[in-house]
Amino acid sequence: MLDMESVKGSHRAAVYFGSGIGGLAIMQEQVGKLFEKGPERVNPLFIPMTIANMAAGHISLKYGLKGPSLPIVTACASSANCLGEAFRAIKHGYIDLAITGGAEASITEIGVAGFINLTALTESTDPDRACIPFDKDRAGFVMGEGAGALVVERLDMALARGARIYAEVVGYGTTSDAYHMTAPLPDGSGAAEAMRVAIDEAGIEPSQVGYVNAHGTGTPANDLPETLAVKTALGKHAYNVPFSSTKSVTGHLLGAAGAIESTVCALALRDGFIPPTAGLETPGEGCDLDYVQKTGRKADIRYALSNSLGFGGHNACLCLKKWEGK
Repeated sequence: MLDMESVKGSHRAAVYFGSGIGGLAIMQEQVGKLFEKGPERVNPLFIPMTIANMAAGHISLKYGLKGPSLPIVTACASSANCLGEAFRAIKHGYIDLAITGGAEASITEIGVAGFINLTALTESTDPDRACIPFDKDRAGFVMGEGAGALVVERLDMALARGARIYAEVVGYGTTSDAYHMTAPLPDGSGAAEAMRVAIDEAGIEPSQVGYVNAHGTGTPANDLPETLAVKTALGKHAYNVPFSSTKSVTGHLLGAAGAIESTVCALALRDGFIPPTAGLETPGEGCDLDYVQKTGRKADIRYALSNSLGFGGHNACLCLKKWEGK
């Protein structure tokens, strides 16, 4: 475990921690109070309790970390971008260590209503068939809440302190579709380019990728373009690669999704086990890859990709490598 006292006050210890929306529950509560009881009853801490940078700010305050404290807000790609940018900052020598990830708590009346009216949420009442990425009957995602945090640091420092190393971050790609407010490019080319950049930075061939954790929301708009993106990025090898969506189990944690799913990839590499796309029964038209239907499987993999795609056209891909000791 990292001794936080050892990095307290360090300008080389950073926080890259994001949220796609911020304090939505507080926003709803305090707007209601404004109209019911008047402006003088609005909580004086309303602003700092809602703005999306405060997760990073609180972590910096709690542990006395004086390096960069950067919240990245790129919708559902937020925490993936945080991890990727922290990796780059360490790689290029700007910092030594970062606490990175994301948090989201958006299951509120206003949050659910907004996504329902956007036709993004499933209307299924069957929990086993509610979030079914890549299925022919997919009709939207299930909202989740939670957080994911990872410590990313220079390898020599991790080895020196005897850290339990789960995986190495070896590549990162991020692009913009520049296409639509909510929909991805139909051909998946923006996501494919993010994957290509991550693979290139890792210094590997597409054929070396052993697992892809999909963004895989279970919406009609997302799953086919992401399938096409994998085919573009990996070529013929795409048909040999397990490609699953763990949102089928966790729900969609919006800004925290990338951190959760990067953690899943790290554990998949460590444990040699690929998680399933739970609930997937019959893949939809054009969804013809290996989606690891219903049940996970053992597999010895060295490299994994984690995809995160956000409203606004934000694409992020992380490439992780199995820790093999040095």
